[in-house]
Amino acid sequence: MTDTHPTLGSVLRRIRAGKGWTLKEMSAKSGIPVSTLSKVEHDRLTLTYDKLQQLSRRLNLRMSDLFAEEPDRPERQAMGRRSLGSLDRAFRVETPNYDYHYLNPDLRRKRMIPILTRIRARSTEEFGELVRHQGEELIYVLEGKIIVHTEFYDSVTLAPGESIYIDSTMGHAYLVAPGYDEALVLGVCSSADEGLMDSLMSLHGEVAA
Repeated sequence: MTDTHPTLGSVLRRIRAGKGWTLKEMSAKSGIPVSTLSKVEHDRLTLTYDKLQQLSRRLNLRMSDLFAEEPDRPERQAMGRRSLGSLDRAFRVETPNYDYHYLNPDLRRKRMIPILTRIRARSTEEFGELVRHQGEELIYVLEGKIIVHTEFYDSVTLAPGESIYIDSTMGHAYLVAPGYDEALVLGVCSSADEGLMDSLMSLHGEVAA
């Protein structure tokens, strides 16, 4: 069976078709060049976070609407959901502290949000204010070493193969340990609230370049 997971390009095509716009008209509405929109629609280019934010703001969309299946698609009753993920199909967000790759973005209303994150910040001064958001999260170190700062506990250092599970409403920050230029971690965020993805996207808006 052919894999038909939606991409950012297919989502943009659907939005444009639904409004009856040409590429030129969508460019005028969004402020993004026609050539860029065309490449995105053909899955030859992605958009940086600031451009996605600009697109959602000017088209009056939620950020999470830009990388999800059609909102009017009926909810399936069967529980056999499946999604195959890869880096080139991940939803990418770049900030001064982290490079995020949101895996399996085609599924809506996920109970868990998996994120592959490359960490660059080396100090709390460089990082800025501790991060807080709804839910809980697990961080598993893949490469390098990290220092985990949390609001109510002493900092801890984690090496590859080690993990930490925290309450995400507690202030937290993940930094690169001394002697390393960067680190790679797999994070899984979870919340009973279906608005977790929008909560995370809003958080990026506060720190994105």
